[in-house]
Amino acid sequence: MLGRWRSSAGWVAVAVVWAAALVGPCSAGDPFAYFDFDVSYITASPLGVPQQVIAISKQFPGPVMNVTTNWNVVVNVLNSLDEPLLLTWDGIQHRKNCWQDGVLGTNCPIPQGWNWTYQFQVKDQIGSFFYFPSLGLQRAAGGYGGITVNNREVIAVPFGTPDGDITLFIGDWYIKGHKDLRKALDEGKDLGMPDGVLMNGKGPYRYNATLVPDGIDYETINVEPGKTYRFRVHNVGISTSLNFRIQNHNLLLAETEGTYTVQQNYTNLDIHLGQSYSFLVTMDQNASSDYYIVASARFVNESLWTRVTGVAILHYSNSKGKASGPLPDPPNDFYDKTFSMNQARSIRTNVSAGAARPNPQGSFRYGSINVTQVYVLRNMPPVTINGKRRTALNGISYSPPATPLRLADEFDKQGVYTLDFPTRPLDRPPRLGTSVINGTYKGFMEIIFQNNDTTVQTYHMDGYAFFVVGMDYGEWTEDSRGTYNKWDGVSRCTTQVFPGAWTAVLVSLDSAGFWNVRVENLDTWYLGQEVYLRVVNPEDNSNKTELPMPDNVLYCGLLEDKQKQQAPHGSQGSSSFTTYVGAMLLTCMMIFASIVIFP
Repeated sequence: MLGRWRSSAGWVAVAVVWAAALVGPCSAGDPFAYFDFDVSYITASPLGVPQQVIAISKQFPGPVMNVTTNWNVVVNVLNSLDEPLLLTWDGIQHRKNCWQDGVLGTNCPIPQGWNWTYQFQVKDQIGSFFYFPSLGLQRAAGGYGGITVNNREVIAVPFGTPDGDITLFIGDWYIKGHKDLRKALDEGKDLGMPDGVLMNGKGPYRYNATLVPDGIDYETINVEPGKTYRFRVHNVGISTSLNFRIQNHNLLLAETEGTYTVQQNYTNLDIHLGQSYSFLVTMDQNASSDYYIVASARFVNESLWTRVTGVAILHYSNSKGKASGPLPDPPNDFYDKTFSMNQARSIRTNVSAGAARPNPQGSFRYGSINVTQVYVLRNMPPVTINGKRRTALNGISYSPPATPLRLADEFDKQGVYTLDFPTRPLDRPPRLGTSVINGTYKGFMEIIFQNNDTTVQTYHMDGYAFFVVGMDYGEWTEDSRGTYNKWDGVSRCTTQVFPGAWTAVLVSLDSAGFWNVRVENLDTWYLGQEVYLRVVNPEDNSNKTELPMPDNVLYCGLLEDKQKQQAPHGSQGSSSFTTYVGAMLLTCMMIFASIVIFP
C-alpha cells in the first residue's frame, strides 16, 4: 500500500491509503497522505552566487503536498539543520488542533538532529496554501513548499477542469544567509534592498544583459497552445510586495486561500507577502516568441530597485523564438496607491459557488452577525525598547516565552503569559511582553489592522479564515464601518494593510486553541509584531471542542524535565517502514478523536 511517485518538484515519499483498509479499527473513512521531510542545507546559486539554502528532502523549493478535502495528513520531519526548527502550514486551519500549527506559541522547536511527526486533517478546506519554517528568518533561506487541497469529486468546481496545474513561488531574496540577516536585525539595522526575486527557487531570465549576469538558471513553464492552465502563485518572500503579470496574457482570478472568487480578468495583480492566488490562464497567443512571466517589487523607487525583479519564461510548444525586448510594464502608481487598494477591493467571494461543502459560500451571512469583541491593532515604525530595535502591536512587542502558551495552559503553569492585551492602542511607552488576546469561544470578532508604518504590512491569522470587509487610507474610526462590504467580502487568511491605512476583518471564533496573529513581513515579525489569540470553551472538559495533546508532544521551558531524549541522527536517505508504522499508530489516536469532534 505504500507508494512513491515522481512529481514535478521531485521525489516525494508519500502513501495515500484508505483508512478502512489500512488501520482496521481506526477507520474514519477519509484517506491518509504520508510525507517524509528531511529539512537540510544544500548549496545553490539562484542569483549566480553559491549560498546555503534550506531544502526539503534535497529539493528547493520543497515538494507540493497534493491532498483533498478532509484527508488526514501525516508529515514526519527530520531536522538536519544546525538549529531548532518548526514548520507551519500557512492557511491550513487545523480545526480544534492548534497542537500542529508549528509556531512557538503552540509547539516546542524540533531540536537539531531530531525528528517529529505532524498529523492533522484538512477539514472542510479547499484551495492553495504553502508551508515554511517559522523560526528565526529561516524562510529567508527557503524551506517552503506548496499545499494544494483539491475538491472532493462530489463538489462542483465553478470552472472547467484546467489542462494543467502549475505552482509558482515568487519572493524577494538576499544573497546573505538567514543568520546574517538575523544578525543585522539584532544589531538594529534594516535588511536593505533585496538582491533579486526568485521564481520557483531560480533567478531571472536574462532579459537585460546589463542587469542580469550570464549563466543564471531560470524557470521555464512549458505549455500547449489553446489550453488553459491553473497557476497557483504564492509570495513566499521576506519583505517585498510583488506585482505579478504574464506578458500578453490575461489572469482570470479564480481562487485565493481557500475561497472561490468572482472570476475577473487582470493584466497584473499585486501579491503581498504570504498571499496565495489561483489564476486560470489560457494560451491564446500566436507564439511568435516565448513570453515573460514577471514579478517585480512594488511601492519602491523602481529606477533604484530594477534588480528586484523576477523573470521566468512561458514557452509554447510551437514557440518560434526566445523572449526578447522590454518587460511588460508594471502599474505606474508609485506616488498614487489607490490603484493597488482598488484592485484589492475588487477581489470578492463567489457567493453562489460551493467549496469544501456543497452549500454556497455565501450561505454564511457574516454581515448580519452581531460583533461581540472589537480589537484595533496598530503597528508603528520600529521603536527602541530596552536599548533594542523592536516592532510592536498596540505598544507591546511580543517576547516568546520558553514554554509554549498552549503547553503552559495544559499543565497549569502560571506566569507564562498574561490575558491583558489592550483592545485599542494605549498612550504609553512601548514595552516587551507576552500579552495574549482573550477571545470568546463562539464569539464574532472584528479586528482592525491600523498600519502607521511606511511600508505595506501583511497580516496573517492561523487557525481561521477571516472576511476582509473594508480598507481605506487614514485612521480607522467608528464611522468607517459604514464602508464595510457585508455581503461578498473575500474570506482568506492573509490580508495587506497599506502604509497609513487600515484593513478591517471579521472572524467567527469557533475553533478552540491558541492562534497566532502576525505580520508575514519576516523582519517586522522577527522584531515582535505578533500576538496570540486564546480561544477556550469554558464548559468543555471532554475534548469535544479541542483535540487532546498528542502523545508525541515535545516539552521545553518549564516542562523540559518531561522530555525524553532522542538520539540525534543525520539526514535519512529514504523513508523507512518504521516511520510509517509510527505515523499510523499516532494517526489512529487522531482519528478516534476526530470521530467525536467532527461527526
